[in-house]
Amino acid sequence: MKHFDLIVTEGIMKLIIRSFKFSVVIIALTALMNTQSRAQVNIKLGGGIGVMSPASNFSGSTIEYYNGSSYGLSSGLNIHGKAKIGLSGLNLVAEIDYSSLSNTGNSEPGQGKVDISQKILSLKVGPEFRFSLPALPITPYIGVNLALNSFSGETTFQGVSKVPSATYSVKGATRFGVGFSAGTEMSVGPFLSLDFNISYNLMNLSGKEWNDVNPGINQRIDSYLSLNDERDPQYSAGDDKHFISNARSIHSILFTASILFGL
Repeated sequence: MKHFDLIVTEGIMKLIIRSFKFSVVIIALTALMNTQSRAQVNIKLGGGIGVMSPASNFSGSTIEYYNGSSYGLSSGLNIHGKAKIGLSGLNLVAEIDYSSLSNTGNSEPGQGKVDISQKILSLKVGPEFRFSLPALPITPYIGVNLALNSFSGETTFQGVSKVPSATYSVKGATRFGVGFSAGTEMSVGPFLSLDFNISYNLMNLSGKEWNDVNPGINQRIDSYLSLNDERDPQYSAGDDKHFISNARSIHSILFTASILFGL
């Protein structure tokens, strides 16, 4: 796996902070409006690291990326911030994730070099349903979330027959998705807990589109310059310039470990 670069630009950090504050406000208001529950509300804040593994068409090889059948990415690292508001039997959760995936390989067997990188910034909000185990210091849970996912990245082609050698920026795109999770919190002190979580995320469930960034020019490179998770409307079998024949699903499996501080 390519070395993971967590140099986040100042603009992205500001966006993460603003989005995280907004999410905390939203779930706090939701908790206040839950008049059916008289239980004491508890709030936990924290963050951690994880590993994201691409699934479905998000994974694959660089050869599959070059021929348009997948995004050809390998696993990468994740950093995240998390807020939980605990009510009776459930948590309302807001989370900010930043993940970086990449891959390097050939464009065709034994030919050309392709270097792919993809950055994903996700804002997630949803409930977790707790299962109480009074005799143990752990609290298992299952959850579901709605997610706003922002994609950006770049691709480098070198010595590839049908694309000029250069490094190309991939136009940013936003998609809506859902995630399903399971995990457990482990209490390690009166105001401190560890949170271990695994989730399966459908990251482009809504918003798929095809975007030709150079509509006046008919060239193969345009297929790589946007996320292009919808079928190329000009696809034709055997056409080297319009070769993406199907919509592509962006799924991921995310493993995280977090430290949470009770307020």
